[in-house]
Amino acid sequence: MAAGLGAAAYFALKTEPPLGVALGGPAAVVVLAVAVAIWGRSRAGAIALVLAAFAAAGFGCAAARTHLVAAPVVPADMKPARVEGWVVDVVSTSAEHPRMLIAPTYVEGLRPDQVPARIRITARSGLIGPGMPIRVLALLSPPPPPASPGAYDFARDAFFRRIGGSGLALGAPQVISLAPPPLTFRIGLAVNQARWSLARRLVERMGPRTGGLAAALVSGQQAWLAEADIQAMRDSGLAHILSISGVHMAIVGGFVFAFLRLGVAAWPWMALRVPGKKVAAAGALAALLAYLVISGWPPPAQRSAITAGVAGLAVLLDRRALTLHSLAVAALVVLALQPEAVAQPGFQMSFAATAALLAMAETWRRPSREISVPLPIKLVQGMGEWLLAGLMVSFVAGLATGPFAIQHFNRVTVWGLPANLATEALNSLVIMPALALGTAAALFGPGQPFLGVADWGLDATLGVARAFAGAPHAVLTVASGPNWTLAASFLGLLFVCLWRGPLRWLGLPFFAAVSLVPHPPTPAIWIAPEGANAAVALAHEAIPLRKTQAFSVQLWGRRRGLDLPADPAAAAAPLFDCNRDACFPLAAAPVRLVTWQRRIPPSADALDALCRAGEVVVLRRGEGTSPACAGKLVLGERALAAGGAAELYHGPDGWTVVWAQTLRGTRPWSVRPQGDED
Repeated sequence: MAAGLGAAAYFALKTEPPLGVALGGPAAVVVLAVAVAIWGRSRAGAIALVLAAFAAAGFGCAAARTHLVAAPVVPADMKPARVEGWVVDVVSTSAEHPRMLIAPTYVEGLRPDQVPARIRITARSGLIGPGMPIRVLALLSPPPPPASPGAYDFARDAFFRRIGGSGLALGAPQVISLAPPPLTFRIGLAVNQARWSLARRLVERMGPRTGGLAAALVSGQQAWLAEADIQAMRDSGLAHILSISGVHMAIVGGFVFAFLRLGVAAWPWMALRVPGKKVAAAGALAALLAYLVISGWPPPAQRSAITAGVAGLAVLLDRRALTLHSLAVAALVVLALQPEAVAQPGFQMSFAATAALLAMAETWRRPSREISVPLPIKLVQGMGEWLLAGLMVSFVAGLATGPFAIQHFNRVTVWGLPANLATEALNSLVIMPALALGTAAALFGPGQPFLGVADWGLDATLGVARAFAGAPHAVLTVASGPNWTLAASFLGLLFVCLWRGPLRWLGLPFFAAVSLVPHPPTPAIWIAPEGANAAVALAHEAIPLRKTQAFSVQLWGRRRGLDLPADPAAAAAPLFDCNRDACFPLAAAPVRLVTWQRRIPPSADALDALCRAGEVVVLRRGEGTSPACAGKLVLGERALAAGGAAELYHGPDGWTVVWAQTLRGTRPWSVRPQGDED
């Protein structure tokens, strides 16, 4: 916990600390804590200093990691450029969004020292798999900033993945010849080629619908998943199945562990000569490592593999495998290797769920076993215990991750618990074991009948997802709470999990702080980064003025507890009159908002007309220099470029503007890259 708080404190800073201070200060605290722990006489003082040392170490690891992963970022407002490089992987989020991760060797218009380490390019046609050298004409831009003030920082996530740009291919990529890359890079390309080939083979054997889901579960490739199926999984609370994480690692590791231990026990000669439990643990660790490589080494899978690795190591060392101590060690390893994970929803939710489940396991009262119970009664009792355990696991995990899901995603899936209960047995006992056996068989043949069983299970899972997603009030939109409530929820959960006795329940109000604390007021206006679009809040809906930046509008609306209308254009038509140049408010508009959308400044007459029509004027290009703009709130090109996205609140003293960039501060991932000046 202390290491995580130290890393979180680093990411909460508004300015980057000097590297010497960030590393030297923590080192001094660690040395002092070690000295006090060894020679000190005060136990309380030693504990306090040790905790401070871990916090300082977390802070120092985060600063060092930032320094190590820093890589170039493409400048803003780049013209279409020719890109040459190696396709590292296909990172499509669905079949409708084909996207490649490229390691560029050349980007037109950039010096070699300005070329990013990685870029993401969406290719609407001619998607090329990993391992191929390509040339493509693309329109590149820096990683996107937060969609609204205080929202998730996509640019920070891209920074730690060394992704320095994203863009759209303006034509089909072409395969070319390039000089061979370094050996380690070639090994990574070969692994991704094998993953892509395996995914394609599963899709060919099972069809694009269930085969695409199988490819996502086995290799992490989502390039064949339909957007409608993904949305159904989200709305039903089953989206966690699509991300290779703790559930998949637990199923694979548990299946291999049980299979090996049963095999050793079934062979008397072997059972008398080797420790079956340790052999099973070693085999499970090997299987998890293989699954981690096949899945593409995604961050959630890495964290889950580390947690499982600590548990397996505990078995090999004759220690209890599933304890809160092993979870703490796993979290410490993750934070040492990836301190940025402390700010990622996946890390927060996975460890919150695991901590809650381990705390439940430690207090779970196992029923006493009667002697000579008839088999039918034993089966009924076992089924009842399994149903109760499944219900409690789903309930506790969903409850533990609830505050994080609300704060980050603003979604509450009403039918998530029954949907997970309906698919738990399918996933654990049918789909994942059948996929594991079918995938191994598919490497040498068709993979039947195991893939047939997996196909049936996956089809049933999609059916359950569609049924619950279509149920009444399947998804509720909930506004985010103040930023400090997430930390309060985390500390409250830890108190409930770690404390012994009835006093542990004092942590529940803190755990529920995200929901209990009054939410901030809803802003009247939202402005997209650089003024590309705008939206107004009306009743419980976010009404965008234009069709652009639809994803950003959705993120902002959900964050403030607002839903998007079914037809945004129809909802905006009675409020604003928009043409290709500007939007003007009509009589029914909730605020007198005027926007200029063209990429050239308005003429003097056009600027006069804009300022006369509204009290808030947003200029994508140009500044409000007209006398008609006096007394109006004018957000010009320079202010938008410096501030990013904005939220506007109307009060008795006029308009208040909250900028995203002000909340981000000046950090390595928040500095706006510029091109060379002529």
